[in-house]
Formats: sequence, C-alpha cells, structure tokens
Amino acid sequence: MLQERITGEGKVLLLAGGGKIYTDVAARFVRSERSLEDIAASPYSREIVRNILSSGHRAALEFDFFLFAVEGYSRVTETQLVRKRLASYLIKSGRAELNGKRAFSVVYPENARNFAAPVTLPDGHTVTLTGHDLADISRQWYEAGVDQGLPEEDLRYLKPQATEFKAIIGMNAHALHDWFSIRCCRNAQHEIRHLARTMLRLCREAAPDLFVGAGPSCVQLGYCPENRLQNPRCKGRIPTKDEALEILRAHGKGMSADPTLDD
Repeated sequence: MLQERITGEGKVLLLAGGGKIYTDVAARFVRSERSLEDIAASPYSREIVRNILSSGHRAALEFDFFLFAVEGYSRVTETQLVRKRLASYLIKSGRAELNGKRAFSVVYPENARNFAAPVTLPDGHTVTLTGHDLADISRQWYEAGVDQGLPEEDLRYLKPQATEFKAIIGMNAHALHDWFSIRCCRNAQHEIRHLARTMLRLCREAAPDLFVGAGPSCVQLGYCPENRLQNPRCKGRIPTKDEALEILRAHGKGMSADPTLDD
C-alpha cells in the first residue's frame, strides 16, 4: 500500500545540542593568557558569545554541535540538503522494511498529488492519471520487481523523487547559521524551508544565545543579497544589497564604494 504525506508535514527531533555551550571557551583559548585549566573552569560568558556573533568572527561557533533526526521529507529535499558540505549525514536505506513489510512512502505537494493529465500508453490508449496514480503505479511496479527477484538497488532507479527519506543530520553552530541564511529565505523551495525553519526553532529553544539573529540572509545582514532575484513578497520591505550600497554612498558624501581605499 502506498504511504503518503503532504509536504509541510515533516518532523524534526533535536537529539543533541544546547545545554553547555563551548563557543565562549573556544574563544577564550584564542585570546586569554591564563592557563588551560583556568580557561576551561571559567563560568559561561554570554557576553563573549554575543561579541562573536556581532563581530562576524564565527570560527568559535564550530565547537558547538547539533544533531537532528528528520523524517517525512522527500528525496527532492534530501538532494538540496546534502549540498551543504559542512555537515554529517546518515540516511536510512530506502530498502529497509517496516513491520515486516516493504515501505513505499512518498511526500509531495497536494497540488501535484491531485493534478490530473492525459497520458498515452505504449498501446496507444490514453488515460488520465493524477500524481497519486503515478506514485502508486511506481509502487506496484517496484513491488512486482522485488517479487520476481530483481535487486532493489536496480529497481530504485525508477523510484520517484517524492520518495520519503529519513536521516540523522549533524551540523555545528557556524554551519547552521550559514545554512539558515540560505534555506530560511523565501526564495528557498518550500519543503526545505520548512525543514530549515523547524531546525532553527529547535536551535533557538535549545541554545538561544548561539542563535541570536540567526535566520535568512536579510535578518543576518540587514539587506537582501538576492538583488534582482529578491522574492516579490520582500520587495519594498527589505532593501537589496545594491539599494543598501546606494544608501551608504549617499550618506558617505564622496567616499569611495570601498571604504578601505579612503584615508
């Protein structure tokens, strides 16, 4: 039987992260002249963490690590997710069985599930199929192949991208800030944006000091770096990078575009 979910119903569980924060300890090692024992024994400093975030020197954030379990997202989102290279992924095999039965789970937008279109079959007949029909036909074909003894590593080539994936994801706080800046943006595909926003909410709850100002690029930078590709919903509300530069030039009264070149 086909198991279906609609995008936006994915689940995320924070397995580890938060609690004791090590970013301030890491930062002290760089600057402090005290002994290693004294540095390690120092009480937590929220001020150090805030200074790191405001300065943009985020290397120390890489010593706080967060571990997530996710399910209910499609392979479409998995493909986009693993483009973030500064992360660790353990993805559950799509050939694993569920309660003694093979799982064929799909996740897709409701409009794609219900959209019907005419399809011409090899014998020349035309039938009207919905996205749900196509997914269920894929399931039937896949299970028939398994029953005939075809290896699943070959059959899975024809599995739809809507197939659900489940994974363990590990990222440090620095990588998470970077990932949130891209995937929380309104220009991000809606399913991966749902994943990113859910992870951000969990991070803010677990370690609020580490994720002050975390979010899409416009939140972190104060402007939108997308320029002409800015999301229509943001136009007129958030200045683009080019618009922000024009504002700076107007207030600079003759300063060059690169202030490092001025005396």
